[in-house]
Amino acid sequence: MTESNCCDIDKEKLNLETSQIPWKQLQRFFASGTAVFVDPNLDLVEVAYQFSIDNKDQVALWMQNRQVALVSDQQALNWLETETEVWAVVIKPWILVQ
Repeated sequence: MTESNCCDIDKEKLNLETSQIPWKQLQRFFASGTAVFVDPNLDLVEVAYQFSIDNKDQVALWMQNRQVALVSDQQALNWLETETEVWAVVIKPWILVQ
């Protein structure tokens, strides 16, 4: 199996593990500092994949560009008050949300 095929299979698996969930069910992850916001202009599965392979350079670039960041207090409050559902995927120890 080629490296490209492995990558595709890993991304396919991540895609299957992605789901919509009410933000209120993720509050404990926010409280523990492990909820990460992913800008809607990014592909959530691609970001999850880069986290999963520990691509620190790419993640740092997204963070520098403010496309990936810990969920802020204001975001969490707004999502809770509006009963928002987010797309989420677990890349331990992180919960990526969009």
